Amino acid sequence: MIETVNADPAELAKFSELAHRWWDPDSEFRPLHQINPLRLDWIHGLSALTGKRVLDVGCGGGILADSMARKGAEVLGIDLATKALRVAQLHALEAGTQNVQYREISAEAMAAEQPAGFDVVTCMEMLEHVPDPASVVRACATLVKPGGWVFFSTINRNAKAFMLAIVGAEYVLNMLPRGTHEYAKMIRPSELAGHCRSAGLDVLHTKGLEYNPLTRRYWLSANTSVNYLFAARRLG
Repeated sequence: MIETVNADPAELAKFSELAHRWWDPDSEFRPLHQINPLRLDWIHGLSALTGKRVLDVGCGGGILADSMARKGAEVLGIDLATKALRVAQLHALEAGTQNVQYREISAEAMAAEQPAGFDVVTCMEMLEHVPDPASVVRACATLVKPGGWVFFSTINRNAKAFMLAIVGAEYVLNMLPRGTHEYAKMIRPSELAGHCRSAGLDVLHTKGLEYNPLTRRYWLSANTSVNYLFAARRLG
């Protein structure tokens, strides 16, 4: 039986093409560098990372994975974009980051290999790029230990999100390459909450991520109308 990989080849190609620029804070990945301290502090505040075994699903070039390892976690980053993973590995070597490793494997295959193998699972800015986000949510729920934390971040699907995340960010402000996001793949919080419930995850905290283009400042808030984050725990 041939396993179908839950990935869009066009999406993988898109991120592989830019992989060499991943760690340039003034590149197309500047927003990721800017929001990383916010999401890292939020994760660390809810589930202290020191000494934890952490899996970062869809790790890309390793911006979050690297920073979690520097908080004292033992981190494995997984992705299907080969070039991005090579960049992540190279950066870890150059920066001397301890306790971070990377593998080219899908979340679903990893779940079959290491169920309940991690204290914390993160899946940030990734669900809106896969054909079947519910499958990734199920895999994340399988991978975390009972009582462990799973963190997601993605983009809402509504008119405001379309105007700000696609038209504004990609076409007006040129913060992201055009075509980074597809409106149809964006996920409403109610939909993600449903996927979490079906997978046995209890969503305990939500946050919105907001941006002011004049001050170029990001902050976390209660407003989930565009970018948002979920923190959930595995039941049982």
